[in-house]
Amino acid sequence: MDEAATCRSAAVDAVEDVYPARLRDDIVAHVDAGSLAPGTLALRCARAVDDAVDDDAIGSRAAGVQLIYDGLRLTRTLAHTEPWTEVDDQTQPNLDILAADVLVARGFYLLARTDAAGRAVEVVQTFGREQTERRDAAADPTRDPADHDRTLERDVLDLAVLAGTTAAGGTPTPELYAYVADCNDHVTDDGFPNELDFLPTVAGLRGTIPPEEPTADDGVPQSAGDS
Repeated sequence: MDEAATCRSAAVDAVEDVYPARLRDDIVAHVDAGSLAPGTLALRCARAVDDAVDDDAIGSRAAGVQLIYDGLRLTRTLAHTEPWTEVDDQTQPNLDILAADVLVARGFYLLARTDAAGRAVEVVQTFGREQTERRDAAADPTRDPADHDRTLERDVLDLAVLAGTTAAGGTPTPELYAYVADCNDHVTDDGFPNELDFLPTVAGLRGTIPPEEPTADDGVPQSAGDS
C-alpha cells in the first residue's frame, strides 16, 4: 500500500464509528475530495528517520494530521462561501459544519499523548486568529485577505514534520523544516494540490536529518567483566 493510500485508510478507519452514517459518509467524502499531502508527508518523514518503520503502525499519526487539516480546510471553505445563505434547506450546510468539527476532534484524539499534541493545538488556535484577521482584511482595500489563508498549509506542513519524525523516534531539525517549507510554493487558493509530486522524497528528507548517535555498546565488544 502506498503512502497516500495508507493515510486515507487510517483516516477513514478513525471515523468508522461516527454516527449517523450520513455524517460519516460526508466526512469521508471531504477527505477524498482534498489533498492527502499532510498525512503523506508525515509518513515520509517517519520513513526518513527509519526506513524500516511500518507505515500501518504510524498511520494513526499521519491520519491525525490529515484529519485536522481536512477539518480546518472545510471550515475555511464554509466561512468563505457561507452556503447556508444560498439554500432554503439547511441540512447539508449544517452537516458540513458538524463534519468539520468531527474531523478536527478526531485528529486531536489521534495526536493526543504524542509529541505533536501541543503543536496541533497551536495550529487550530492560529487558524482561528488568521481567519479573524482575514475578515478584517476583507473590509480594508489596502490589504489582501488571501494572505491569511495559506498560513494553514504552512502550519500543517510543520505539524506533519513533527508528527512524522517523532513517530519514528527522531527529532525534526531546522534544516528539515526549511526543506519542507518549499512546498508552500505549490499551495493554491484551494489548498494543497491533489497530485503529490510536489512533496519531497524520503531520500531528500533523510538528507536533512542527522544520523543517530551511536551508543556506547554499538560495535564495541563486551569484556568478560561487562557480561
